[in-house]
Amino acid sequence: MERKNFLKSLFVGAISAPAVLAACSKEEADAVTPATSGTSGTTGGTTGSSSCAVAPTETEGPFPTKVPASYLRSDITDGRTGYKLTAKITITNSNNSCAALAGALVDIWHCDAQGNYSEYGGTGMQSTNYQSVHFLRGRQVTDANGQVTFTSIFPGWYSGRATHIHVHVYSATGTSLKVTQIAFPEGSGSAVAAVNGYSKGMSGYTSNATDNVFSDGVSLELATVTGSTAAGFELSITFAVPA
Repeated sequence: MERKNFLKSLFVGAISAPAVLAACSKEEADAVTPATSGTSGTTGGTTGSSSCAVAPTETEGPFPTKVPASYLRSDITDGRTGYKLTAKITITNSNNSCAALAGALVDIWHCDAQGNYSEYGGTGMQSTNYQSVHFLRGRQVTDANGQVTFTSIFPGWYSGRATHIHVHVYSATGTSLKVTQIAFPEGSGSAVAAVNGYSKGMSGYTSNATDNVFSDGVSLELATVTGSTAAGFELSITFAVPA
């Protein structure tokens, strides 16, 4: 499916809720193996195709990290409360038969349990002002296996978007290789169902199938998520990028 164009003017003055939804829409993607739409009713889910298919290109959204290089850290919790999430992300090189890509820079960011992002706020996009703090953002360098591990909390949700994590992969020299997003399995027995939107519940939640980023399929972006609210959750996913 052809992806929708990303609206460029995101941060000019106070922006209404519809603008936020548009800002989170898909960019034009790289040519990839066609993705299949759907959700998972288990805590596991899948990471999609095992072939060497390039990860879809997605928008950074309206809340990208402002100075990514400042947050070289594995624990990105920064005092935010929520169910523990350990995220293991593996990066492979689609230009080298999907061999592990060592030395790549991997940035991630996501919202807190209430659906708010650090470094932003006080506008129509997000009323709570968190401009002076930097929670749930961080960068790691991939090891010899192409893997990075982050300690965080399970993301909450906000209007118009399914549960997700943003990912930006750079080369060792800082060249952007891929901007994409991680989707979560949904349905009965899933971690999303177990977390139940924290205090917000799930009334008004946007599913992967109707999310304006994931609605054309999540087969290459759907993580494996295991665990429980008591023990914490573990997420794993592999992204192939052209390096």
